[in-house]
This record gives sequence, C-alpha cells and structure tokens, in this order.
Amino acid sequence: MFKNSSLSNKTVRGIFLNCLIAMIALFVNGFGVYLTMRANIGAAPWDVFNLGLSKTFGILYGTASIGVSVAILLIDISMKEPIGLALIIDAIVVGKSVDLFNYLNPVPTPTSLPACIAMLFIGLFILGYTQYFYMKAALGCGPRDTLLVGLKRHMPKLPIGVVSIALLGTATLIGYLLGGPVGIGTILCALFQGPIMALAFKSLHFDATNIRHESIPESLTVISNSLRSRHLGHRSKHA
Repeated sequence: MFKNSSLSNKTVRGIFLNCLIAMIALFVNGFGVYLTMRANIGAAPWDVFNLGLSKTFGILYGTASIGVSVAILLIDISMKEPIGLALIIDAIVVGKSVDLFNYLNPVPTPTSLPACIAMLFIGLFILGYTQYFYMKAALGCGPRDTLLVGLKRHMPKLPIGVVSIALLGTATLIGYLLGGPVGIGTILCALFQGPIMALAFKSLHFDATNIRHESIPESLTVISNSLRSRHLGHRSKHA
C-alpha cells in the first residue's frame, strides 16, 4: 500500500486513513477470532481467559475482552510503554466484532474433528493477514503485544519466547479455572499462531521491525499543528 506508513502519519489525512485501515483490519480480525472459537475444540489462550470471564460474570465476550484490554492498557502505561491510537481501536473493535459474528452466527459449527481443525486454521490465517494491515498502519501495537514487549524490557535476561509462554500460560490457566474452553485448539493456537503470522508477513514481503509506530501524543501533535496552520492561514486571508 505504501512503503513507510509512519511518513503518512505526518498528516491528519494519513492518520485518519490509517485509523480506518486499522479499524477495518481489526473488524475482519474479529471474524478470524470468531472462527477459532466456532471450531469448538478449545480457544486460543487469551480467548480462554476472555471466555472464562464471560462465563463467570455472565457478560458478552466482547465486554470481557474490552475489560481485559483496559486492564492491560493500564499496566502498559504503568510500564511507560508507548501507546498508539490503534491500540485503543484494537481494545474496542475486535471484541465487539466477535460479539456481532456470534449474534449473526454466519458459520455453522463443524461436525467432525478434521473440519473443526480446518476452521480453526482458516481463522488463524485470517488473523495473520489482518495483522499485516493493522501493523502497517503504524499507529501502535495491541494491548497484549505491548504488554509482552514491556515485560521483556523489564526482564532483559529472559528470552522473549519464555516471557510469551509464561504470559499465555497464565492467561490460559486463569481462564480455565474460570470455565474457559481448553482443548486441542488451545494447543494448536499457541503453537501455530505465531508461525502463521510470520508466514503471512513473509508472503507480503513485510518486515514488522522496520515500522516505527506513532504514539498518541505524536498523533495529537500532528493534528494540533495542522489545525494551527489552518487557523493561521484563515487569519492571513482575512487580514
């Protein structure tokens, strides 16, 4: 779409378009999450947690997801990790899009294990490719990815893989104790979600490490400067 999204975020139009791209990508991402859960062979680690909260408190998946995202966001802020506009969009859009797909129920539950596994992997590939467009917007990572990076920064001696496993394991355990669905799908998601996303990025010739994400203060500065320039231009025309 463009070689360096962070440059496009130097204008209000660029920020708006990238927010829109992130929003659409995350909405479709929610459909991928819906499919992994609809496969009904165990949810992904964080979804086990969200579904456990949903079952325990009698709330929608999306409401639980937003609550967890807000809690993680507060932890991210406490660790002084950069927060971008896309993180806020992520916290709201994904969970509520899953609620919408659960309500519409467009895909029937598979009746055989191979079909269940196939549906789960379709969901994972949707997650991988929508993550590309979300990351390409360069407006920040999701709450959980930001948490992972923050924890690694505060525990530099531990490999990021160990930190990730500990984080996912904790989310899965708590979710399971709350009644979240754990099964073969949980293991498959934990094992293949990362590699599938890497495969998606490779197929699109995308290197996520080359993207500089813009924080909310930076975005607000661009918007403020644009408004100030327009105001000064308007005043000069009428001087």
